[in-house]
Amino acid sequence: MSESMRTGAGNAIAVASERYLRHLAIERGLSQNTLAAYRRDLESYLTFLGERDISTPDRISADDVTAFAHSLRADPERPLAASSVARMLSTVRGLHTFFIDESLATVDVAHAVAIPKQSMRLPKAITIEQMASVLSSFDGDDVISLRNTALLELLYATGARVSEVVSLNVDDMIDGDIVRLLGKGNKQRIVPVGSFAREAIQKYLVRARPTLSVKGPSTPALFMGARGARLSRQNVWLIIQAAADRVNLGIDISPHTFRHSFATHLLSGGADVRVVQELLGHSSVATTQIYTMVTADTLRDMYTTAHPRAR
Repeated sequence: MSESMRTGAGNAIAVASERYLRHLAIERGLSQNTLAAYRRDLESYLTFLGERDISTPDRISADDVTAFAHSLRADPERPLAASSVARMLSTVRGLHTFFIDESLATVDVAHAVAIPKQSMRLPKAITIEQMASVLSSFDGDDVISLRNTALLELLYATGARVSEVVSLNVDDMIDGDIVRLLGKGNKQRIVPVGSFAREAIQKYLVRARPTLSVKGPSTPALFMGARGARLSRQNVWLIIQAAADRVNLGIDISPHTFRHSFATHLLSGGADVRVVQELLGHSSVATTQIYTMVTADTLRDMYTTAHPRAR
């Protein structure tokens, strides 16, 4: 238990909060990064309650939760974006639901507290032509070029998160045309691999990976660095930036650009949104549907440009 959670609001709430974090880790399989964010949110909440001399879950009122929400919005020294406020209040709501489930309180006093609405941010995708240019940026037959091409092709072919790609092992490539990805909450999903990515990965496995593997300790990692160790997330970012620079793309791209482009191009090509949801590993189709707004915007722009009476 952290010092702030031990002293911020008394043992009863602090201990319950630790139990809640363990519940999230075990029952929902959240990553360490996500759990760390939950912990920071709870520490802020517990400190606030401690300042009000509230030491047990059943003493927290709806007015206390509302006051905490107001303090997040009104703090001049640490103004929070609406997305951060929404995340913290979501964490607080989860904690109070846990209080009810564990019979530590009889009323869910956080349920009625409004979470601020967030502006819809459309994901940034690049065009099919721009993507083709990036994918061909490493056109050499040297070890590093073969690895980089295989990496970029797989990112675009699967829409995988960067964390999913760097954690891949050779055995996760099934029959050469399917990859097994381990997503959020340790949920596995199977994603097909297209012909361009299959060919690039095969070349890498035959002509490049054996050379890299002898330079470091034995590892089952699919993608390896120059010293024979598993490729890191930072390595992937640098490779993508180098690819963009090589073709003078003129815009910043990231691993998520590949994921967004994967989804947008599939939907533009007629793929069903629920199929794309499965491929991306989204738990809710609502998350995937944001990409349909991107394709709708594209159609609207094309219509406005082409139709003689659209303007």
